Amino acid sequence: MKKVNFRHSTSRQLLLSVAFLFSFTLFSFSQEGAAQDAPAQEQASAQSDDAGGAELGDPAAGKELFNSLCAACHKPYSESIGPALNGVTDRHDKEWIQTWISNSAAMVASGDPEAVEVYEEYNQTAMPAFPQLTESDVDNILAYVEQPKPEPQAAVAGAGGEAGGSGASGGVSVNVILGILVFVLAILLVVLFLVNKTLRNFASASGIALPEKPKRKPIWQSFVENQFLMVVSAVVVLLTVGYFAYGWMMQVGVDKGYQPIQPIHYSHRIHAGDNEIECKYCHSSARTSKHSGIPSLNVCMNCHKSISEVAPETATEEYSKEFYDKEIAKLYDAAGWDPATRTFSGDQKPVKWVRIHNLPDFAYFNHSQHVSVAGIQCQKCHGPIEEMEIVYQNAPLTMGWCINCHRETNIKIEGNEYYEKIHEELSKKYGVEELTAAQMGGLECGKCHY
Repeated sequence: MKKVNFRHSTSRQLLLSVAFLFSFTLFSFSQEGAAQDAPAQEQASAQSDDAGGAELGDPAAGKELFNSLCAACHKPYSESIGPALNGVTDRHDKEWIQTWISNSAAMVASGDPEAVEVYEEYNQTAMPAFPQLTESDVDNILAYVEQPKPEPQAAVAGAGGEAGGSGASGGVSVNVILGILVFVLAILLVVLFLVNKTLRNFASASGIALPEKPKRKPIWQSFVENQFLMVVSAVVVLLTVGYFAYGWMMQVGVDKGYQPIQPIHYSHRIHAGDNEIECKYCHSSARTSKHSGIPSLNVCMNCHKSISEVAPETATEEYSKEFYDKEIAKLYDAAGWDPATRTFSGDQKPVKWVRIHNLPDFAYFNHSQHVSVAGIQCQKCHGPIEEMEIVYQNAPLTMGWCINCHRETNIKIEGNEYYEKIHEELSKKYGVEELTAAQMGGLECGKCHY
């Protein structure tokens, strides 16, 4: 017995040592992480203080004024219809800038040499007058455009990745914890094995006979010999196989979640989400036609003649500013637009868009009936399109899905005399105040099938 107690006490000491090592490791890594985070926070605070001290006006207010009044012709860091505005205070006097913004045509007519030079350099394009802008408004605009060009988002993300990597290499807390847990479990298994072996040796030395387990009939043999269980099992297996086979076959042709890669990366998150462009501005056919239509490149160039690059804050960790700018360059190449000369070359190339939402040919669906007449929002069928970076099929678009929608959606009768009359008659028939599309005949086969 002394021998057994000695082994047990040794294992206990070993477990206590492992627990102490585990606690000490966690404590040291937490201290190291806190020490690494403190300098980073101090550096970020110092940078923000430096940036705030360098402001000459209110860049936030200047950004709003620039986007509403100037962005159609100017960009801060590159030329557009007019010159790039970053560095304008180095090229011209502030009073001259104020006068130019108030009435540039008058300065050109007066023969001001700087005004005439700018006017001739940019193809005699007249700049609209903005007499409503005060001196403080101009200062705010200048404060915005004179900010240093921000670093690309990809570089920031890369720096964050390096920081994360160094943190991981400096304190791989997760890996260390997992390693310690595995080590502790291994020690426990060894201790249990030694204890079991010691007890068996002790029983053998004391002449104690260990009972042997009686051999039983294998369970599979008992199962086979029971005919009732065999019949029930066969029925259950057949029903299960039939259920899953039916479910699998019903998914044929259902493309929910389909998300192809398009030839030009078009971000609905930026256009419909951040910029709040209405869906029907691009898909204008949805108002009057069966199909929503694919917008032509002319629709894209309505805006992108003046937008050759995205704002730095638009970039994400996955998609950098350089990536979006290259996609705009693909649009220019397809449309035959030369941003340097701001002219169309006439050499257009087709963009082979990949269709995502596609109904069978025997199913009839009219966008105008749902969008213009019923007033259904695009998100009802297409999901949160304003949040999608790459568009995917949100709904299954199956017959059952459409029928459920017709059963749950009430008819809007405001401003429609036909619906008002039939709504009154059918309401009496069904004894309801509001009619669903199903009660208006939305479940008839001929509504959706030719």
